[in-house]
Amino acid sequence: MTCTKNKAASRPFNRKRIASRLSLVALAAVSIAACRPDHAGPQVAGWTLTDPAERHPILVSKQPVSMTLPVRRGSYGLTNAARSRVARFLNRFGATDTGNSQLIISSPSGSREVAGMHMVAEIRKLIVRAGFPAHAVHVEANHGAKRMRISYLRVVAKGPECGSWPTNLASEPGNTAYPDFGCATQRNFAEMVANPADLLGPRTRTRRTGDRRQAHFERYAAGESSGAAKSADEKIDIAN
Repeated sequence: MTCTKNKAASRPFNRKRIASRLSLVALAAVSIAACRPDHAGPQVAGWTLTDPAERHPILVSKQPVSMTLPVRRGSYGLTNAARSRVARFLNRFGATDTGNSQLIISSPSGSREVAGMHMVAEIRKLIVRAGFPAHAVHVEANHGAKRMRISYLRVVAKGPECGSWPTNLASEPGNTAYPDFGCATQRNFAEMVANPADLLGPRTRTRRTGDRRQAHFERYAAGESSGAAKSADEKIDIAN
């Protein structure tokens, strides 16, 4: 049997040629990596976020706000000072109410339970007078307490943390917004918004009167003009 000599195995091992090829491959990899920006910004499912509201969102949450009132044994109702404090507290509650929050009245039980019941009855009257519905109030017993607590959840807005400058603004190969773009605007907006609850949805509205609408409909049904009557001062004479 005749064995054939392998020509590839007989070739001399050229280390210089292999080293030069490996060097070319390494340089190509480095050049490709250099074209890719290191900080592409926040991404979702591989897509770079370009909207500042998405890159730097405003976090809206709820925090408890409460006030306490002393409950003395044998007292009947609220004092004038306590009544004024409750009225101011209800005004703040109405300014930040979104229609979903609820007033929680925690009244002490035990030896101060009767005095607390008188105070709760008067607080309920103030709440109704302020225009809040009855279902917006929840009363619970606080065992062993000496003070009455009124609380609700206030909506707060927290802006993003700014000051991230990891890239060179003079060179942006990806033609995308720099990481801190729009962050200051979002943070200032979160600080300046009067009622953060508006970021979640519209405010609650009271029932509108139907008297004016009924008057217009009656004129329409009678075939009359539904427009308001104008005085002579409101009319313009263009004949002259």
